[in-house]
Amino acid sequence: MKRPTIIDIARAVGVSKAAVSYALNGRGGVSQETRERILDVAADMGWRASSAARALSSDRAATVGVVLARSPEVLRTEPFFMQVVAGLEQTLSAHGFSLQLALASDPDTELETYRRWWAERRVDGVLLTDLRVDDPRPALLRELRIPAVFFGTEQPMAGIPVLWVDEHDIADSAIAHLAGLGHRRIGHVEGPGQLRHTARRERELRRAAAERPGVALVRDQGDYTEGGGVAATARLLASARPPTAIIYDNDVMAVASVARAAELGVRVPEDVSVLAWDDSMLCRVVHPAITAFSHDVGAAAARAALMLLELIETGVADDSRLQPRELITRESTGAAPAFG
Repeated sequence: MKRPTIIDIARAVGVSKAAVSYALNGRGGVSQETRERILDVAADMGWRASSAARALSSDRAATVGVVLARSPEVLRTEPFFMQVVAGLEQTLSAHGFSLQLALASDPDTELETYRRWWAERRVDGVLLTDLRVDDPRPALLRELRIPAVFFGTEQPMAGIPVLWVDEHDIADSAIAHLAGLGHRRIGHVEGPGQLRHTARRERELRRAAAERPGVALVRDQGDYTEGGGVAATARLLASARPPTAIIYDNDVMAVASVARAAELGVRVPEDVSVLAWDDSMLCRVVHPAITAFSHDVGAAAARAALMLLELIETGVADDSRLQPRELITRESTGAAPAFG
């Protein structure tokens, strides 16, 4: 008779594969009631741990790795990454894992970090974000056979589970909100050009604008930093036909531009409305407070961590979807000026 697997037990009990693995290996992460139910079903099915599985378990580092390859200025100022780290730490520690962080100044350093970690068995898996144009990381991870989960992609990835996001509706909501206030020329201050989601957001915003007669989208390149956002805003406002509303790809660029609006020669929202793709405490404390898309970054990071733990424990993890963002309307968006 075929020896039952963890997947067989998970289906019989109605829980995840990771929950079964935690229960069978005596680790935290499941309630005592669920643990007993899993053990009872496993015993009834005749489950026995293989010697290879026990050896693999004992050889683990109980550590998950994350390499941050953004500029030091972005890492210092953008709340997104601190929320990601907090969500990862809380979830991993509850399951007996620790988080190893590394900073990489360039893509080659990041790739070398993964090679070194895996060769030295420093980590059991890695979590990645910011998929790039012509990104070499997926191929390397498949080559090394490192358990990995990608956070925030737009589509499935061969051999690597992803926590994916659909930004179609976000773009529709942003353009609909501003167009509904009478804005017909809308600016977009983008993030770094090498990131896939920068091109994705531009594409979706341009599509949403094109579907509304009389609405045009004009873009400028930012870099997620305070200085880059203000410089891009200044260029848009200095154009022959400046926008009456601007969408920013992150909160830091939006907040910096609002804080320095007087230097830029405009009032928010009387002369120009401001909307941020990411919400944070910064958007709430600046004056005027910034209209932004809210989402629970910590919860999304926790979900990614659970996916990776399941992959490490069972060799299998399903793709998952990020929760939709909610547009939080604040004082930074208002009716378009009469000339707009």
